[in-house]
Amino acid sequence: MFTKETNSDVLRFECHSPEETTSFLGALMDFAQSEQIWLLEGDMGAGKTTFVRQVGEFLGFVESVQSPTFSIVNEYRSNSGKIYYHFDFYRINSEREAFEIGVEDYFYSGNMCFIEWSSRIPSLLPESYLQIKIDSINEHSRAYTITHKNTAIKQPI
Repeated sequence: MFTKETNSDVLRFECHSPEETTSFLGALMDFAQSEQIWLLEGDMGAGKTTFVRQVGEFLGFVESVQSPTFSIVNEYRSNSGKIYYHFDFYRINSEREAFEIGVEDYFYSGNMCFIEWSSRIPSLLPESYLQIKIDSINEHSRAYTITHKNTAIKQPI
């Protein structure tokens, strides 16, 4: 594992195997602090669902992680009884469709939410979240850029 940059707002790292990603998750949890909303961004096939699967193993999910492409949302429980939600908005046609399934109830439930294809629901996202950008380097390697975001805080011009 090669860490490129770390500061209080941005964490960048590369992993060249699933084992390296798993070994880094403790540091990622520390970096995330109490942030419960994680937006996963990356091209199709970048490894967003695989990343959620690895986080699920780390957190002790009882159920196996599957892509919610067709169900839009999957619910997982950990062995400690906590509930986690995993969304994939790739197939929705409008923000209204997401609103009608009650995404805001999920987002503000206090449970951790992993969100794929969040760009399809920009006005429904909470003000504060962790943005995880996944770039595929090759078949086995990924570069991750993790940023704390708070859209309520105005950025200087």
